[in-house]
Amino acid sequence: MGKRIALSLTIVALALGFLITLQIQTHQDVVELEEIQAQREASARNYLEQATLRNEELQERHKALSAQLEEARQEGGVSPALVAELDRYRMMEGTVDATGPGIVITIDDRQQDNRYVGSLSIEYLRRIINTLKFAGAEAISVNGQRIVASTSIVLSGTSTILVNQVPITRSEGIPYEILAIGNQDELLSYFNNLEAPILKQLGMSVTALRKTVQIPSFKGIAPIKEGEI
Repeated sequence: MGKRIALSLTIVALALGFLITLQIQTHQDVVELEEIQAQREASARNYLEQATLRNEELQERHKALSAQLEEARQEGGVSPALVAELDRYRMMEGTVDATGPGIVITIDDRQQDNRYVGSLSIEYLRRIINTLKFAGAEAISVNGQRIVASTSIVLSGTSTILVNQVPITRSEGIPYEILAIGNQDELLSYFNNLEAPILKQLGMSVTALRKTVQIPSFKGIAPIKEGEI
């Protein structure tokens, strides 16, 4: 009888220990998720403030460049420095190809070994793009589609994602390749801390690597036409 009681107490003690450990881990998970959410909100506020200031700066710079361009046209020539600066703005607007140091993100949401894997929704895709923008990305593409101010990311039917009105997925799924040019450390830090853990929890295969990347230009209607200069 004594051995049976001792065994029962041991089992109860082990169960309590497991529950306490599980409770501690659950609490830690909640705290970590709250920290990630707080970091995301802080990043969003900071990005919004920076984007507002940057937008005002770009508007002022656009006016100045337009005045310089008109003056140069009247004088019968355009300075190389002005052309170079206009090209830089075209790169930011997505109307020219971009090449530079950045990262390559690969996301595979296809089912593997009959194991359920959550699909990459348009909400997740938009959030990843915004996170990369928060990290200072100068140019971004998704499966070859350049992300610009006018880019739309929508769901067609039940499973096909359209980026710039171009299908980038199909019903049985396809790996996603997201390219971003910018500070590699910042881009990796933001993505790995804010987005990758969530995607991995859903069972997706995720990698992010430093690389010199080439991002194609936006193929839609460009805000600045090539014939302007």
